[in-house]
Order: sequence, then C-alpha cells, then structure tokens
Amino acid sequence: MSLLQHNPNIKSKIQDLWNKFWSGGISNPLTAIEQITYLLFMKKLDENDKEAQYNAEFTGDPFTSIFDGYFLLPGDKPKQSISKEDLERLKKEKGIEKEKLRWSEFKRLPSEEMLQRVQQYVFPFIKEDLDKEDSPFVKHMRNAVFIIPKPSLLTEAVKIIDSIYEEIEKDASEKGQDFQDIQGDVYEYLLSEIASAGKNGQFRTPRHIIKLLVELVDPKPGNRIADPACGTGGFLLDAYQYMVTQLDDNKGKKEKDEDGFIRTSKSAKLTSEVKETLDQSLQGYDIDQTMVRLGLMNLMMHGINNPQIDYKDTLSKSYEESSQYNIVLANPPFTGNIDKGDINEELKLGTTKTELLFIERIYNMLKIGGTAGIIIPQGVLFGSGKAFMEARKLMIEKSQLKAVISVPSGVFKPYAGVSTALLIFTKGGETDEVWFYNLESDGYSLDDKRQKDPNSYGDLQEIVTKYKNAKPDSENNRELKYFTVPKKEIIAEGYDLSFSRYHKEVLEEIEYEKPERILEKLMGKYNDQGELEEKGLEQEIKEKLEDLKKLF
Repeated sequence: MSLLQHNPNIKSKIQDLWNKFWSGGISNPLTAIEQITYLLFMKKLDENDKEAQYNAEFTGDPFTSIFDGYFLLPGDKPKQSISKEDLERLKKEKGIEKEKLRWSEFKRLPSEEMLQRVQQYVFPFIKEDLDKEDSPFVKHMRNAVFIIPKPSLLTEAVKIIDSIYEEIEKDASEKGQDFQDIQGDVYEYLLSEIASAGKNGQFRTPRHIIKLLVELVDPKPGNRIADPACGTGGFLLDAYQYMVTQLDDNKGKKEKDEDGFIRTSKSAKLTSEVKETLDQSLQGYDIDQTMVRLGLMNLMMHGINNPQIDYKDTLSKSYEESSQYNIVLANPPFTGNIDKGDINEELKLGTTKTELLFIERIYNMLKIGGTAGIIIPQGVLFGSGKAFMEARKLMIEKSQLKAVISVPSGVFKPYAGVSTALLIFTKGGETDEVWFYNLESDGYSLDDKRQKDPNSYGDLQEIVTKYKNAKPDSENNRELKYFTVPKKEIIAEGYDLSFSRYHKEVLEEIEYEKPERILEKLMGKYNDQGELEEKGLEQEIKEKLEDLKKLF
C-alpha cells in the first residue's frame, strides 16, 4: 500500500487493532476483519449522514437523516397492522432514538454500556431498519453476526479506528494526499493482513498482478466490467482506479508505485454524471457471503458509493447473464470439481472442472468485441483431455487470443504453489497469432517471504511495453522470453499454449577436460621414474590428515 509506506503511525495502529482482536479472543483473521468492517460501516454511516446534512444546508435542499425518529427492535414490532399514530407511540415507548445509534454518540459511553448499545440496538438497526435504504452493503448484512465479546475490546477498537482516521485527516491536510486514497489503502492493508496471518489467503490475488492484467486489458469509461468470482473485489477496484487515473489531467505528474504503475481513487474532479457512470459500470459476484461484504466495503472505502457485488454462483443454474459485459477480469477458484447437477445448462464443455467452466462462463458473459483478462492454472494450457482442448479452442477459434503470459509458481506463495498463466482474449475476434511471454520475475522474491526488490519492477513494465508494441515480424526471436506464434502452428501442436512448446532453448557448448587430466587432478601427476611432479587431491587430503594426527 504505497501511501502507507510513508506513515508508520497508521501501519502500527492497524497492527495494534489486529493485536487487540487477537488478545480479545477473536483469533481467526477472517472473523476479525468482518467485525472491523461492521465497525467501519457504523462510522462511515454517521459521517456520510452528517456530510449529506451539511451539503443540504449549504444548497438549501430538503434532507432527512437516517438517524431521525425512533428504532423499534424486531421483537417489539406489533404482530398485526396498527395505525401510524399508534406505531409512533409504540416506538417512543419501547424504542430508542436513532440519534443515539450514531458512532459519534455511542463511542462516548462507558465500555459496558457501549457494548450493550451496539449489540442490542446499533447492529440490529443496520440489519433491519436500514434494509429500506438503497445500500448494497446493508442488503448483504442479513446473515451477519456481531460477535465482539468483551466491552474492553469494543472500546479499544473504536478508539483505534478513530485515531486511524485522525492520522488519515492529518496526512491529507499536511502532505496533500487524497483522503480517499489513504482510506482505501488502510482497508487494503487490513485485507493484506488476513493473508499474512496465514489463513484464508487464497482469495487474495497479488495486487501487482491485478494491476498488470488491468493495464493490458485497458478498460475504458463507459465499459461494463465484471468479475464472476470477485473475492474482496481487487479486479473491480483496480479497473475503477485505472479509469479514474486515465481521466486525471495530472496523471503524468503522479508518482509511480513500487511496481511501476500509476493509480488513484481521486474522483473529485469528475462530474457527478461521470462518477456515477464509473460506479455503476462494475459488477462482481461471489459464492461466499463474507467475501461479498468485504468486497463491498473495499470498494466503498475507495470512494465507490454504491458498488454492485452480489452473492451468486456464476457457474450454477441461477446465473442467467450472457453477452452483457465489455470487460471481464477474474482469478476464478481452481478448486477442482463442481457437482454436475448444479452446472448451468449454458455451459457445454462437458466437464466439472471449475478452471475450465469459468473460461466458458467468462466467454459467455462477454459482448461481441468484449475482452477478458483471466488467471488460470498452467495445466489448462496443455491438458490433453477433451474439455481442456475445447476450452482452448473456444479462445482461439471463437475469439482473438491475444496473449499468454506464463507466471512462475512463487508468485502466489505462500498460499499456493501452482504455476499460473495470464490470458487475454477478445470474443468474436480473429486469432492470427498469439503473443507469448515468460514472466521470470515480478519484482519480489519467489520464496514464501515474497520480499520486494526495491530496485526492480521485475518483468512487469516490460510486459506492458512489449505487449502494447508487439511486432510479429521484427521481434519474433524464439530464443527470447517473448515472441508471437502463428495460429496455424498452435493448431498443429494440438492447441498447446505452453511457452516451452514454442520457445527455442539456447544450448551452450561446454568443454570438459580430458579424463586423464581429471585423474591427474585427483591422484597426482607422476613422471616416468614414478616421482610425484604435481600433487593431486589425494595427496593433499593425506597431508591434512597427517597434520591433524599430530595434534593428538
């Protein structure tokens, strides 16, 4: 998270927040981030409402706060319909003023009372009363559970979150950084801590790999963009930031991040119409309700007001969207197999392997002329089964397969050791030749530590440059780590898309010493009279042993 590199205070406060949850009895990092997310939502709800009220007062527009009136717990609501007057009377008798449910109100309470207020009223208010609000996050709160067990943990968490926001404000005013960008980086840093905790890291695609794929696919404002297995929303977020950056007049003055990319969430200069178009252009799906909530919060923290991420299995019969999107970006799960009876009838590959079914699903989601950027396990590139072959033919015969970038297994460590590939294809295009690149370094060590090389972007920026300027005739040396291969050759090789199939290995000639010279080095060199002329390894060892013997 580039903006946090220069503020150790924020990073240490986030670490402190994790430690409080750990010592407070919530040791599963995924559970902890869920609870932190609920608290962040409570804070943002209060701040957004106050900001909207201020804007309305400034413009003279009518405004109704979401904290106006009384909140009645579901169990206290009348079983039968009653008059509006009687309902209001009941709310005043048994309910609580919504003003008391604001973050700025309950945070002042003593610890025991604060926990009771949040557990008993604030959390049900978010789940039940706000259900009428047009909020995607609230829509997916129905199954959420508030499990912070100790008053002291809630008090500490609220204090730390407030202090983090104070630091964000300070950075924004003193260093001229954008509040939205820092706030977004804070949440991304929280998410990255889940992965570094060693649990549930499988849904985290490395951010620099996401940026690389988005850069190559090049989404444009007005495009409809989807991720059918979006996890915490990394691809959708970066596509949004990429487009906002392209619209930023000052992008040429912005600093490159540690991977050589330029990104911003800053949308203040955009018209409300353009901002709304960008916000509404993103659509994500995931089969895990927790991931849906984390993905929604991730996008909201980066300034996307009404993100669209839904709880849905895009391989199942319940998913019906076809030919809807200009761009599909995804790192779908390589989980193996899905129940045959659950597979959508639209998917015709005749397999239960998810990595193959997602290729067909993504192809079907694209409009004609739409482009996909996806991550797949390298086995898909050369698997000999019929479904493997058909999946590759789909991208080569019914699309323009533009690029195959092989990625070493270390890139996804320490959570997965599988070698992967990045594929870019455009539906309905004509494949003439395919550009191959063998990514050897992504700028990080390929071991479990994944330490950043401060002096290198690895191959990332060369891939961007070479892909955008690929010249099949003048740059087609098969001895290099990038080249193009004509379609007819790929067909002749059984639609094999592995880099090694087409790469020409450069063999270096090595001259070995003659056997008799090697023996002389080992046993020594003697003249015709049997006298030792040159000591060998055998004599040297014998002398060392004699010297050692004298010590005893």
